[in-house]
Amino acid sequence: MNSSSSTPVAAAPDTKPVRSALRQELGTYLGLFVVLVAMVALFSSQSEYFLTRETLLSIANEIPALAVMAVGMTFVLIIAGIDLSVGSVLALSAAVSAAAILQWGMGPWPAAALGLLVGVVCGAVTGGISVAWQLPSFIVSLGMLEAVRGGAYLVTDSRTQYVGDAMGALAAPWLGGLSAAFFIALLVVVVGQMVLSRTVFGRYVVGIGTNEEAMRLAGVDPRPVRIAVFAITGLLAALAGLMQSARLEAADPNAGAGMELQVIAAVVIGGTSLMGGRGSVINTFFGVLIIAVLEAGLAQIGASEPSKRIITGAVIVVAVIVDTVRQRRAARHA
Repeated sequence: MNSSSSTPVAAAPDTKPVRSALRQELGTYLGLFVVLVAMVALFSSQSEYFLTRETLLSIANEIPALAVMAVGMTFVLIIAGIDLSVGSVLALSAAVSAAAILQWGMGPWPAAALGLLVGVVCGAVTGGISVAWQLPSFIVSLGMLEAVRGGAYLVTDSRTQYVGDAMGALAAPWLGGLSAAFFIALLVVVVGQMVLSRTVFGRYVVGIGTNEEAMRLAGVDPRPVRIAVFAITGLLAALAGLMQSARLEAADPNAGAGMELQVIAAVVIGGTSLMGGRGSVINTFFGVLIIAVLEAGLAQIGASEPSKRIITGAVIVVAVIVDTVRQRRAARHA
């Protein structure tokens, strides 16, 4: 009797879910790229000045603050949270850095480090309160939005603080007219994607957003991960504040007002689920580019401010509807 005939043969692993996920991811990349190209083509046909080196450089040098904040918000939405305080954290961090330079006699780099520390503390407080009292991050961050904005007014005495070129290294042209801030933003995007997709921390973030109770049963305490995510978001909002302060050569206590909506819009347009558990930093960057191109294009064709708000809001609603339809379709095929 042939002994090999009785040896069980291991079943080949089912690779269909992996292939399906890859196809879906590639489809999202392609879809966002097509939307971006279509918008560029549309605005180019409406304005002869849109597809020019000056306009493209202007867009590239204006997006770093939005891009780095959107990276942090991507992580927050993936854990099924939200942070409405990022615009206020941007303003407070820039204000503290400006005060450190103008009033406390600190050098630019120590002042920048202090501003970043302020952002980390603000984010950690938001996450810590939300976790400790099991409160919705929406409510906690809404309260922080007001409190932190008040702090920015106190630090600046409700006046714009002009720092000149103290932070100029961030805004100075570095390569081909692109600022150092632009390349820092690209680095943040790449690192953010690697952390999300290739590290244990990233797997915990996705797992918590997908099924927090299952992660608890698996021996993972979601509380420190949640607090870390909010602290990272605060850090990136502070970095955005330094970038904006360098570009404008001033720290304005009103800076970043309403910017949290732009950030959330970019992340949602990039396909990150508002329900948590799914998202991509690279896709978020596409969302940032779409928002930036939309705003620049509407400005060049002479759209009024109310019209720009209506169109931007409509784009956000459409993105949410598309995300909802996609989730329902995926659930049916699961």
